[in-house]
Amino acid sequence: MTAIDSTDRVRVERPAALRRLVVIGNGMAGARTVEEILARGGAEQFAITMFGDEPYGNYNRILLSHVLSGEEQDADIFLNSLTWYDENGISLRAGVRVTRIDRFARVVFADDGSVTPYDELIIATGSRSFLPPMENLYTAGGGLLPGVFAFRTLDDTRAMIAHADRADSHRAVVIGGGLLGLEAARGLQRFGLEVAVVHAAPHLMSAQVGAEAGQIIRRKVAALGIAVHTSSRTSGLIGEERVEWLALADGSRLPCDLVVVAAGIRPNVEVAETSGFTVERAIVVDDDLRTVDDPHVWAVGECVQHRGQVYGLVAPLWEQAVVLADQITGRDPSAAYHGSRTSTKLKVAGVDVAAMGLQGPERDDDEHVVFTEPARGVFKSVVVRDDKVVGATLVGDTSKVAFLTQAFDQGVPLPQERAALLFELGGPSEAVGVAELADDAQVCNCNGVSKGQLVACVHDGAGTVREVMDRTRAGKGCGSCKEMVCAIVELAGKGSITADPSADWYVPGVPLDKPTLMARIRELELTSVSAVFAALAPEGAEDAKSKMGLASLLKMMWAERYVDEKDAKFINDRVHANIQKDGTFSVVPQMRGGVTTVEQLRAIADVAERYDVPMIKVTGGQRIDLLGVRKEDLPKVWGDLGMPSGFAYGKSMRTVKTCVGQEFCRFGTGDSTRLGIELETRLQGMESPAKMKLAVSGCPRNCAESYVKDVGIVAIEGGRWEIYIGGAAGAHIRKGDLLATVDSAEEAKTLTGRFLQYYRENANWLERTYAFVPRIGLERIRAIVVDDAEGIADRLDAAVQHHVDTFVDPWLEGAEPAVPGQFRTALPLTVLPTVGRR
Repeated sequence: MTAIDSTDRVRVERPAALRRLVVIGNGMAGARTVEEILARGGAEQFAITMFGDEPYGNYNRILLSHVLSGEEQDADIFLNSLTWYDENGISLRAGVRVTRIDRFARVVFADDGSVTPYDELIIATGSRSFLPPMENLYTAGGGLLPGVFAFRTLDDTRAMIAHADRADSHRAVVIGGGLLGLEAARGLQRFGLEVAVVHAAPHLMSAQVGAEAGQIIRRKVAALGIAVHTSSRTSGLIGEERVEWLALADGSRLPCDLVVVAAGIRPNVEVAETSGFTVERAIVVDDDLRTVDDPHVWAVGECVQHRGQVYGLVAPLWEQAVVLADQITGRDPSAAYHGSRTSTKLKVAGVDVAAMGLQGPERDDDEHVVFTEPARGVFKSVVVRDDKVVGATLVGDTSKVAFLTQAFDQGVPLPQERAALLFELGGPSEAVGVAELADDAQVCNCNGVSKGQLVACVHDGAGTVREVMDRTRAGKGCGSCKEMVCAIVELAGKGSITADPSADWYVPGVPLDKPTLMARIRELELTSVSAVFAALAPEGAEDAKSKMGLASLLKMMWAERYVDEKDAKFINDRVHANIQKDGTFSVVPQMRGGVTTVEQLRAIADVAERYDVPMIKVTGGQRIDLLGVRKEDLPKVWGDLGMPSGFAYGKSMRTVKTCVGQEFCRFGTGDSTRLGIELETRLQGMESPAKMKLAVSGCPRNCAESYVKDVGIVAIEGGRWEIYIGGAAGAHIRKGDLLATVDSAEEAKTLTGRFLQYYRENANWLERTYAFVPRIGLERIRAIVVDDAEGIADRLDAAVQHHVDTFVDPWLEGAEPAVPGQFRTALPLTVLPTVGRR
């Protein structure tokens, strides 16, 4: 029975005689169990009270590493807001801990002094971080030594971020080389910290994969600039007011300002123990998920021990929640939990990993198929017993995971040629594997969504992939299942799945395409990213993934009127340098057209020597790159160089590559060097949806590679110039299309600027010109840019000129930082002398 209250929200009206259901724990297992109970009509049976240690609604703990890395914001990871509890008639006691259960009186006692009666009780207390014994871990007051953090809760993550972002934080050590530890290490790198991982086992991710796969992962992690110490045990922490060193059992020490402990978890069983329940490794339950001590007390999640097994993955929690809900509501009294066959598919520090069952053979008659290619970072292993898959590990290439998961879960027939389990040798392809997946095959481990649920959602009217994901939460966890979700939804829709409207949005947090977004920004005169969110985002919510795109767009639109907000930028744009895998930065000063001077070279050499720059590299864009510059040294390096920024870090015009042209080359027909210098001077720092690289060649021999640039200009006989657009020579290779042939260098400059301005105004965020040109069409671009078919040429030219007139070199910020601590040095930045720009 429902009713509408004065706020127009649907509220549940309670029948008179409801049983009292108390849930201890508001984490993922407890909240999911309540969701399953409500889905079975539980609101008509129970008055529900939930206790949670944390003062929040339920959030996705799996995504805490995404919050640390900046991929998600706090608000993005909540599964159930506080409003959800109210709308479902649930009394949420957030921030209140249950301290004791009296199962004879059927009441629970809480730390706020309250006593709450129950008819049925669910214990879902989850787990906590395991803190290995080590000296000096705790202060005299009982808290962790300052600078040391567990990594389990939202508050842990917030505190870690605040500490990592301090001016005096430079080095971090993560204790634990499992999934969470590696994700923490990768996330901390975004703060410019030197990061090391200490792992007690001989190889990384030892709980999920074997030694060979662990070595592949180690190489991948080390390539990110993360130091790895395996077979290393921590003996203690050194530091009085805060952590300064981490001591290892072999006597060595690692310097650190921050320590993250991600060394596993332990079930929270204290309340059950003190209340007289049977606890071994965790709270012992039967196949109904009832405690073995009391038929009215149930338990679910990571605090549970079932048939001797304790689970730390989310998929078993979802399976337990379904059984418990069936039992407690009476929906299916025959429902029983028989344990879980665990499998995981995830991305760890950028590496695709899938693991299920055994890591290797355990019997003489086990078949073991292994393929390893360390240079490519690929390891594949399958264990077959009695013609059934009993284990598989995939690292770096998970294309066969759909079929292997089905074979592991369902025992489907295997190809006689076992190599087909790992490669396309007659075995099921990935697409066929998705089609043949059983309906109960779990697709999203993070949120416990099966193929059948996805198909049912499509049949219930969901018309887009995003709608299916929103309804089921599939793909909303680590994201590694998104491709499979899309394939299943498209297969189930049989052509009825419509294009996702959000695919046309310029940024994900504002539901508008680019033309509409720009029109609204102009109409409302929104000159900052926060103003755009406040005016145009749903409920004014800010979206971290949208900030960089909006900042670039606003700077293009408003130039000097744009209000620069530092939290709208990622690290490279905040400090005007390109962060490297070890947390240092790359500094690339501008060398227009690839031409330099004795003075510039001498300044570069002096700076490299003065600041101990470990590598000096000539780039493909004809510039010199200083690699390994410390963040706190950036302003001093810029000041001592006395050269403008080369914008090697930005979504902007990067460089104009040139050949020597007619001045020295005997084949040159045009002054490519001069034109390149003039173009780079005119277009320097021009913001754009993606990076732009230009080149000018003095003859069709194309020594500056002009045919494969975003804009390439080639001199031909008679003093004329050909202009090519949409070329690429990186991960994508495409010869540019001939836009026009012009009679003078001035015309070439004008059309180049006009095309780039049209691209800036009409390209999607992160869409390079090699994708933009084919999408719009060469003929249409030529009609607009060359022939002025839409009458906008003058406006485009004026916009380019406005950029020229308002350009400011961002390296000037070194003398006067935009915000305190922008370059995070432990000492105050001194005012640098004014140095003339060359």
